[in-house]
Amino acid sequence: MFKDELGDTGTNKDMRDGVETAPACFEEASINPDLIRPEGFASEAEYRAYIATLGGGYASVGDTVEEPLPIYEGHVLEGRLQELREELENLRARLHVIQHQAATVVTENVRWADASAHAQLGNQPWLKLAGAMAAAFVVTRGIMRLPLGAVATTALPLVAAAMNRKLAR
Repeated sequence: MFKDELGDTGTNKDMRDGVETAPACFEEASINPDLIRPEGFASEAEYRAYIATLGGGYASVGDTVEEPLPIYEGHVLEGRLQELREELENLRARLHVIQHQAATVVTENVRWADASAHAQLGNQPWLKLAGAMAAAFVVTRGIMRLPLGAVATTALPLVAAAMNRKLAR
């Protein structure tokens, strides 16, 4: 049995046509049989006669229009607008990720500073740090109230004499 032959099973006897092949599809079966050409045309005249039976005119290559078809700019602009919208969505998604990462970094830095303070100062490190700053403020105010000008004026010659003795040795 060849490729285009139907088998003798008895089930497909109704599908046979004049050429002993099954029809390709429903549309092909409904075409006027006079217009169906199973093979190519033998000559140019036969081709023109076939086109005339179909009702169309013969168009040669020289009759084609050489002018380019006008392109509707709206499709190009709509496509570009869609691309820009997709790019804007992409940038918004990236910005959201960056904001989330920045918030995570700030939170982790605060946790690190708190853990570092606990490691250096033990329990209640911020209270101890505030006490140390208050003590430094009080000591600085106390030193500023002392008459250091008179003390420095008296002590400066003594310090200079001690340095001269060390250098002389």
